[in-house]
Amino acid sequence: MPKYGRSSVERNRLKRRLREIARRHLLGRIPAMDVTIRVRREAYDATFHALLAELTGARDRLTSMFRRA
Repeated sequence: MPKYGRSSVERNRLKRRLREIARRHLLGRIPAMDVTIRVRREAYDATFHALLAELTGARDRLTSMFRRA
């Protein structure tokens, strides 16, 4: 049964996009920790720039939490 009714091509495309965003914009810019990205249905229809904005916003919230501590 396909996840969220999407094909393997669509799932792999989304994984590649998220992996690239993590490589370019998350790694080395957040404190050393494990990060899990959970995908919602809406992510399949999101543009690369929308995914980038969402993940960089999450990164900024994480880094600000660690600066306060």
